[in-house]
Amino acid sequence: MGAHQIPKTMKAMVLATPGKPLQFMELPIPVPKPQQVLLKILACGVCRTDLHIIDQELTAPKLPLIPGHEIIGMVVGVGDEVKGLKEGDLVGVPWLGYTCGSCKYCLRDQENLCEQALFTGYTIDGGYAEYTLAFEKYCFPISETYANAAGAPLLCAGLIGYRSYSKIPAHAEHIGLYGFGAAAHILVQIARFQQKKIYAFTRPGDEAAQAFALKMGAVWAGSSTESPPTKLDAAILFASAGSLVPKALQDIDSGGIVVCGGIHMSDIPSFPYAILWEERTIQSVANLTRKDGLDFFSIANQIPLRTQTKTYPLEDANRALNDFRQGRFNGAAVLIP
Repeated sequence: MGAHQIPKTMKAMVLATPGKPLQFMELPIPVPKPQQVLLKILACGVCRTDLHIIDQELTAPKLPLIPGHEIIGMVVGVGDEVKGLKEGDLVGVPWLGYTCGSCKYCLRDQENLCEQALFTGYTIDGGYAEYTLAFEKYCFPISETYANAAGAPLLCAGLIGYRSYSKIPAHAEHIGLYGFGAAAHILVQIARFQQKKIYAFTRPGDEAAQAFALKMGAVWAGSSTESPPTKLDAAILFASAGSLVPKALQDIDSGGIVVCGGIHMSDIPSFPYAILWEERTIQSVANLTRKDGLDFFSIANQIPLRTQTKTYPLEDANRALNDFRQGRFNGAAVLIP
């Protein structure tokens, strides 16, 4: 498989039983199928979706499972039908790992809703390991600028944030971000680049996150219980608290939109029709498309984006997940094999 010396086994953190800590294992190096590449993992980000899987809020993982879908890797092996990638290429691997190309959703350019989709770190093994497989067509070429820990959060926090942002009309100027973590701290940079104004909402009392938001370019930061200083044109919810939906509806102006950017959210409480009236809209976001990725990295290469990361050795994945759950850092956690 070329100049890179590939060992017979690899280290991996494995979810054997949902609800239990990940297990440190030594596993055989996987062999790529015809349309797959073998990647040596350089970094893998830790995402809230990983917690949803481990905590059984997403209920259909393959088991045992290697989690992780914010993968930065180098191609070290290719399947027989791979044409566009070669050994040594740097790529990012996102949540969307495969689509069928033939269902009704794929045929109308909604591959993010594909009926046969496979998801990295959920229904196919992901990046909490030294090596992984990925389908060639679902790898994004990346520059050396992002081929490190700082690039890992772009593969989900960045991409799903960008897809959420793309649901907002171009004329929107005042945009609220509810939950200021991995996704929001990337998105605020894109919004500033496009001369938008960002209003950041955090957990009550989280002054560190509010200061972080202002440092990253928000024009205002406060508690999710507070009202912004002006009516918003749009709001994006990265926090998984359903109670924020009616709060955001109250914060947006007539004709505004509330975008729910997460894969899981607690129940949304009932609310009066009056706060939805005047053509306010609630929109969910599911997964991503490959076009989202290409568009996002095109912008990322113009800015370029800065991420704040806290790195952990691969074998400390459980500590990283727990620190994330407890909100012990700003930005994103990244595992380094």
